[in-house]
Amino acid sequence: MRANIKRNNQKRVVIVGGGLAGLQLALRLRHTDFQVVLVDKNNYNQFPPLIYQVASAGLEPSSISFPFRRLFQNQRNFYFRMGEALSVDNDERVLHTSFGTLHYDYLVLAAGATTNFFGNANIEREALPMKTVTEAMKLRNTVLQNLEKAETEDDEHHRQSLLNIVIVGGGPSGVEIAGALAEMKRTVMPRDYPDLDANRMNIYLVNADRRLLKNMDSASSARAEKDLREMGVNVMPGYTVVDCRGGQVMLSDGSSIDARTVIWVSGIRASTIGGIPQTSIGHAGRVLTDRFNNVKGMASVYAIGDQSLVEGDADYPLGHPQLAQVAIQQATNVAENLMRINRNKQPRPFTYRNLGTMATIGRKRAVAEIGRFKFGGLSAWLLWLVVHLRSILGVKNKTVIFLNWMWNYFNYKQSLRLILKSECKTIETNKNKKYGDKTDYQDQRRQLSGV
Repeated sequence: MRANIKRNNQKRVVIVGGGLAGLQLALRLRHTDFQVVLVDKNNYNQFPPLIYQVASAGLEPSSISFPFRRLFQNQRNFYFRMGEALSVDNDERVLHTSFGTLHYDYLVLAAGATTNFFGNANIEREALPMKTVTEAMKLRNTVLQNLEKAETEDDEHHRQSLLNIVIVGGGPSGVEIAGALAEMKRTVMPRDYPDLDANRMNIYLVNADRRLLKNMDSASSARAEKDLREMGVNVMPGYTVVDCRGGQVMLSDGSSIDARTVIWVSGIRASTIGGIPQTSIGHAGRVLTDRFNNVKGMASVYAIGDQSLVEGDADYPLGHPQLAQVAIQQATNVAENLMRINRNKQPRPFTYRNLGTMATIGRKRAVAEIGRFKFGGLSAWLLWLVVHLRSILGVKNKTVIFLNWMWNYFNYKQSLRLILKSECKTIETNKNKKYGDKTDYQDQRRQLSGV
C-alpha cells in the first residue's frame, strides 16, 4: 500500500488527526503555498461538545459529523488519507502509517486524546466511554436496550440494576450527559415505557472532587449541582470508583451500586504514536512542546490540541486545559507560524486567550463564565445553544440541529430512540452472585435470548 501523493515544489505539511485542532490547521493552510496531507482513522470530523446528545438520543451521529472530502472539494493542494499513524522517523522525516510511508517537511500531531481508565482492566471492560461518535452510539444502544430488558425482567433486583445508571466524572461531559438522561427519565420514560416506574430509574453522578466542574468558579459548580439534584440526579461528590465487576460498581468508601450501565467520563489520556522520545512525553501521555508548539527534541514536528502540553507559559505551569478553544487557538497559531517561516520571518509564541467556559445541564439550565461575568439559567442556556450551533460544520447540519432542538423544546418528543445496531455493552453476571440477601437466579443466556 502507498499514499500515492506526488511531491511538488511545495513544502509538505502532514497533519495527524482531523479533530478540532487538525481540521482548523488544515482549513487555515488550504489557500497557502503548502501541500497539506491530512491523516485520520475516520473519513469525517466529529464535533465533541455535542457527542453527549448523540449518546442520549437527542441527535443523530450525522448531525455532528462532516466528511473531510466534502469539506475540501476542489482544493488542489489538499490530500486526505484514511488510516492510522504508527510511528515517526524524524531523522528521515517520515511518518509510518497503516497505508505506507509519508515524507514530510513539517509534521503536526493533532490526534487528540482517548479515555483514561487508569489501568483498571475491569472498568475498561465494563464501562462505556463517550469520546467518539461510535462510542456514543454504543452508549445509546446500551441505555435503550437495558430499558427494553427491564420491561421483561421478572427478578426485581435484576430489573433495578438495569434501570440504574452510574456516570463517573463531574466535568462538563459528566454534567451534560447526567442532565440529558435526567430529562429522558422525566419526559420519555412515562410515554415510551409506561409499564416501568420512571421513579425507579436512578442516575448517579460520582465525582472524585468535592465539587462539579472544578475548572469553573465555585458558584457555577454549586449551581450546576443544585440544578442536577432538582432534576433527580444523585450527585455523589468526594467518591471514586475503584472497580466494576459483574454489574456492580465499587466505591472508595466500601459501598457499591448495582448498575448495568456505567458511563466513564473521568479523565483522558493523550493518543500515542511511536518514535516520540520518552523525554518528550509528559503527564497523561501528553507530548511536551515549547511555546511555539515544537515537540521537545524533534525538528519540524509540532503537537497541538489535547495531545500536547506546552511548557514555559507562566500562566499555565501545568499545561493548558484540554478544551476545544485551546486546540483551535493552537492550530491557528501554528498555521500562522508555518506561513511566517515560509516567508523567512520569526514565529510567534502561543498565548492562550480564555474566551469563556460554559456547560449545559438541561432545558433552560446552564452555567457560563465569560471574563468576570458569571451567570446561569435561561440566558446561559441560550448562549450555549448559539455558540455550539455556530461551531457546527455545514449549513445542513446547522439546520438539522436547530430544528431538532426547537422540536424537542416545544413538544418534549425526541424521535431518535432507535436501537440501530446490536452492539451494546453486555455485563456478564454470575448466577450464584449474592445481592444482599437475594440471589440472581437467571442465567445470562436467558436474558440475552429474551425468554
